[in-house]
Amino acid sequence: MSVKLDKLLTVGQCEFELYRLPKRPLELLRAWDAADEYLLNSLAYDLQPSAGARILIFNDNFGALAVALSVFLPHAVSDSYLSQQATRLNLAANGLPEHSVKLINSLEPLEGMFDLVLIKAPKTLALLEDQLIRLHPHLQPTSRIILAGMTKALPPSIWNLLERLIGPTTTALAKKKAKLIFASPDPKLAVPVSPYPVCYQLEDSGYLISNHANVFSRDSLDIGTRFFLQHLPARPNVSDIVDLGCGNGLLGLMAAERNPSATVHFVDESFMAVASAQENFYRAFGQTRNATFNVGDGLNDFESATADLILCNPPFHQQHAVGDQIAVSLFKQSRKLLRKGGELWIIGNRHLNYQIQLDRLFGKHSVVAVNAKFVILKATVR
Repeated sequence: MSVKLDKLLTVGQCEFELYRLPKRPLELLRAWDAADEYLLNSLAYDLQPSAGARILIFNDNFGALAVALSVFLPHAVSDSYLSQQATRLNLAANGLPEHSVKLINSLEPLEGMFDLVLIKAPKTLALLEDQLIRLHPHLQPTSRIILAGMTKALPPSIWNLLERLIGPTTTALAKKKAKLIFASPDPKLAVPVSPYPVCYQLEDSGYLISNHANVFSRDSLDIGTRFFLQHLPARPNVSDIVDLGCGNGLLGLMAAERNPSATVHFVDESFMAVASAQENFYRAFGQTRNATFNVGDGLNDFESATADLILCNPPFHQQHAVGDQIAVSLFKQSRKLLRKGGELWIIGNRHLNYQIQLDRLFGKHSVVAVNAKFVILKATVR
């Protein structure tokens, strides 16, 4: 099978075949960016790691860095299940064994000291802060830290974070709108205890809500969720409710309160999101309610026709790429998961026009509520 040119990353280490997840029949986006190319070429030609160097990688979106540097047996930390799966996929696509990269989720502890740390700038600065604090005990004075990102995604606060938590920085000239930032460990720095997870009390309730660093709207209730909470359904015959893309689990938690006989299934591809949802649910209900907590690729691990109600605030971006492909995939999975008479409830910005996709998959939809910014839609399996 021939490989299209846009699936081939050519850098100083070699040429690699790379794919994004979730897969689309006509993928228009590459599985790497210019910052990956810049970093890998710099390591190949100017900053060659020594043989046996212990390398740690953060936020490698689809495994481009890990695959290209697999000869070093790097450790790769990510909060994304899809990122880890893409790394496995791309290792296999290039004939590399899975054990050539040690995959670590964002809440697992690091082990040992590292000579070279490579960081792709995450979208969430709080995640970077948490990662740098976790990293600090694993650095030596001679460790090299390189952060790579597209210039438009590098606010000045990134330099401030690196200098506050690691040490002095220098910046390489931009190439193809990408930059590299170099940080040198300062052993004199007093690194603070991580402020994450952060907590707040949910308005008009007694619930204390815990949020790890990569959870959306960590410090307060976001306006979309507030609107959705005002309209959550209560269904006396509901047995299984799914909070799809659960984040901190607020929708599922409040759905559990309104549907006391139901089991709630929390699903997200973020390890930190599912951990937050689990902490919040058990703090609210203890062991008195049934719930499951699932890190995965949407609903792929669920059996068909096993849910009565799915609640979803679908993402319309993946890292820095904006689009509806993830939302559409979640809607398709929801259609298969729902029992006859089951309902999918979603909230979205009004301009996203999710109505079109719901009509295509379910036959029709209804509008539950609408305000100046958001619309809540319902589709039923008939």
